[in-house]
This record gives sequence, structure tokens and C-alpha cells, in this order.
Amino acid sequence: MPKSNRDNELDKMYKELLETRKSVNSVSSKSEGSRLLSFFVGLLLLGGGLFMIFQNIEVTSSWGYGGHIFSFGGFHLANGLIMLPIIIGIAMLFLMDKKIYGWIVLSIGIVIVLLSVMLTTQLHWRRSNAFTFIVMFGLTASGGAMVLRELFKKD
Repeated sequence: MPKSNRDNELDKMYKELLETRKSVNSVSSKSEGSRLLSFFVGLLLLGGGLFMIFQNIEVTSSWGYGGHIFSFGGFHLANGLIMLPIIIGIAMLFLMDKKIYGWIVLSIGIVIVLLSVMLTTQLHWRRSNAFTFIVMFGLTASGGAMVLRELFKKD
């Protein structure tokens, strides 16, 4: 049975649709590759900028140099006494049947030591020129923007 004009038109439209679909798939695969490249270039820029920023920050601590960490009025708590809850917690773990109390004392001791170190840490910005400053923060901003753009891009 010969095809009618309508059948020929439908066949022609179907072939055009398939060709359009193939061209869209090839374009989208190219766009996915460029999106992936853009993401990784942004990640490299962000990492490089953050690396440069962290290289220009100087970290110092006064923990251990003053002989005491906490002062309550005229009473000074020596640095060595901060380790006392840790030592007591470890002893409680070996001596007591209910180890939960030992774990609680040990955990409190670890938190006290971490807080005392963090509270005495000071961050200082090293001296740098304006060009280096602009490059550091420019790399970080552009890299972060590229990564965020690719992460939240609507398809």
C-alpha cells in the first residue's frame, strides 16, 4: 500500500525530530564537559587563593609561656593543673566499675585543654603589598564564584 501525503509528512517530521535530538545531545555533552572543566578550574583558583591567604596568616600562642592560663581575682590556675582532669579521668577508667564517670571527667578535661589552647591562639596578618592582596582575594572570589555557579546552575 502506497504512503499518503500525510504519511510522508509524518515520516519527514520524525526524521527531523531525530536529527534535532541528536544535535541537542551532542551540544549538551559538550556543555557538560565545559561545565566540568569550569568547575575544576574554579576549584583550582579557589584552592590557590585560600592557600595564599593561609600562607600570609601567622599563628602564635601564649599558652605555656605565662605560667598560668586562667586567673580568678588574685588566684592563678597553672598550666599544669589543666591536665589534672585528664589524669583523674584516666585513673577513674581503670579503677571504677561504672566507666561512664571516668569518660565524663576525661571528656571534660580534653575540652578544657582544647579550649585553653584555642583561647590563647592569636592570628596576625603578615605584611604584604596591595598586588598580592588583590591576587589572593581575587583568586578566592573568582574560584568560589565559578564553583558555586556550576553547582547551582539550572539545566
